[in-house]
Amino acid sequence: MRKSFKLDEIDCANCALKLEDAIKKVDGVDDAKVNFMTQKLTLAAADDRFPAVLDDVCALIAKMEPDCEVLR
Repeated sequence: MRKSFKLDEIDCANCALKLEDAIKKVDGVDDAKVNFMTQKLTLAAADDRFPAVLDDVCALIAKMEPDCEVLR
C-alpha cells in the first residue's frame, strides 16, 4: 500500500531529507518520500502492516522533528 500524508511544520529541505532517510530505515517501510515543497510524506508498506508502520513512522517524526506533525 502507498499513501500520502500532509506534514505540518517541516522547517527546511535538509530536515525533510534527514526524515526521509530515517523513515526508510524503519522496519516494514518499503519506500518513503518526504517533499519539502509540498509538505508531503508518501509512504509505502505492506497492506497488513501499514497501520503499525505508520504509527512507528509518526513516532520517529515526533522524536526527530518535535514541531512536525503527520496529518492523517
